Amino acid sequence: MHRPLIVLSTVAALCASTPAWAQQDPHARQEIAHLLDFVAQSGCQFNRNGSWHDSKAARDHLQDKYEYLQRRSLVPTTQAFIERAASESSFSHKAYQVRCGNAQPITSAQWLNGELARYRAAQK
Repeated sequence: MHRPLIVLSTVAALCASTPAWAQQDPHARQEIAHLLDFVAQSGCQFNRNGSWHDSKAARDHLQDKYEYLQRRSLVPTTQAFIERAASESSFSHKAYQVRCGNAQPITSAQWLNGELARYRAAQK
């Protein structure tokens, strides 16, 4: 292959792989960032595939899933983030659970949707 074609092919590939987050609604990015911080600062435990993890590990895991889905344009909204990244295991499809203090575990979807509603109400 000629050098100009290699360069052109490389540029085309880089343009095609531009991060999807550049196109995401800034409001959704702000809400998702809030939810990730909320998870990290909660002090709650998170059950993923039968194992309990601390809030920092949970935040890191959700951040990794979020970035993966972002590259594929699969989280255009905050609700899509909760449903696709923060509700269940991508492998086992088992629901994530959250346990705060001595309270009974609840699904992470329920917990995060509750926090999202509180956050949105406070923003008005």
